Amino acid sequence: MRFRKREIYYYDTVAGFEAEKFAGRFLMMLLDEMQESGKKEVVFLCIGTDRSTGDSLGPLIGHKLKEQGIRNARVFGTLESPVHAMNLELCMEGLQRKFPNALVVAVDASVGNVEHVGFVTLGRGPLKPGSGVKKELRAVGDIFITGIVGASRNGDPLMLQSIRLSVVMRLADCISRSICLGMNLIGRRVENFSGEPSPF
Repeated sequence: MRFRKREIYYYDTVAGFEAEKFAGRFLMMLLDEMQESGKKEVVFLCIGTDRSTGDSLGPLIGHKLKEQGIRNARVFGTLESPVHAMNLELCMEGLQRKFPNALVVAVDASVGNVEHVGFVTLGRGPLKPGSGVKKELRAVGDIFITGIVGASRNGDPLMLQSIRLSVVMRLADCISRSICLGMNLIGRRVENFSGEPSPF
């Protein structure tokens, strides 16, 4: 496997977010990863819980992707069936068993610097859920998308409870719209799936 420098891009959802630019970059990254790995399927793993405002970004995006009728991919992690710290390991085992040929796009909320609150990040490589609030969870995914919902210097998990819902909703709208646009552009390059059987 060739060495690759970690690649990450930031997109501001407050000032001039352009879904087409995000979708284009995401599509190029996705197709490049699929070509290199030989994987034929795409799974969006939307991580988080609906019991915390700041941590609800992942399930909200999963809900919106299904609501908007995303094409050419499976989605796991929604408001109805969230994937979170308590079942992430079980979910990953199920995904590896049932969809061994799937490229996983991990989607989650994150914390960062104050000036980056409201930004979306897109990058290659695995995502480490919970690292911003001192949770030790396994790294997941081949590509990651995060929404920076707040700033935290001490990793206080209670900080996520006080995140403004308007910030989370704006991030969820921008990310889900961009993902759907990118996946629609893939066309027939990826199989079109009609069902989302549980990986558990």
